[in-house]
Amino acid sequence: MAEEVKLFGVWASPLSRRVEIALKMKGVKYEYIEEDLSNKSQLLLKYNPVHKKIPVLVHNGKPIAESLVIIEYIDETWKHNPILPQHPYDRALARFWAKFIDEKCLTVLWNSIWSKGKEREAAIEEASEHLKTLENELGDKKFFGGEEIGLVDIAAIFIGFWLGACQELSGLELLTEDKFPKLCKWIHEYVNHTAIKENLPPKDKLIEAMSARFGAASK
Repeated sequence: MAEEVKLFGVWASPLSRRVEIALKMKGVKYEYIEEDLSNKSQLLLKYNPVHKKIPVLVHNGKPIAESLVIIEYIDETWKHNPILPQHPYDRALARFWAKFIDEKCLTVLWNSIWSKGKEREAAIEEASEHLKTLENELGDKKFFGGEEIGLVDIAAIFIGFWLGACQELSGLELLTEDKFPKLCKWIHEYVNHTAIKENLPPKDKLIEAMSARFGAASK
């Protein structure tokens, strides 16, 4: 029986792209459905009634929500080209750092770019601390997963690509080579890795979309 795999996402969302990278790394064929978050489809609301958000993976009619949960599901369903480490301790560590990125880094990085005044100053300070933590964790490894892209690298896609576009647009220099040489080296390796490179949106199109969104928000 042919497997049916559908992904509901948004082209400019790093969370959608995480799932696409995992599917491509596994060589899984899927149908991509672009969502309009200002007018969510009935299917999206049906498949993710709790959060009503993208991404949602639907495998043979069964929906799975939340990008990190989806990636683990993909890794367990299609065993080849593993994304998580094999050893339980290493798997636990990978989950820890992926969660650290989601819970500690993403919101504060976003706020460091788009908030204003004292809130922005506090966010920049906190974001710098978190980036330093990631710099130390990366150490001398090529990727967070070692020699190959793993869960933490996929989770860090916002830092690897979106943050650069945000910095370009806002003029903020948060993640720079002099402050974070190891992360910058990782970014270079990351965006040039086939699995990542082929699944990134065009930078100019992304900057244009963010510019329109935040230009409208600040009027």
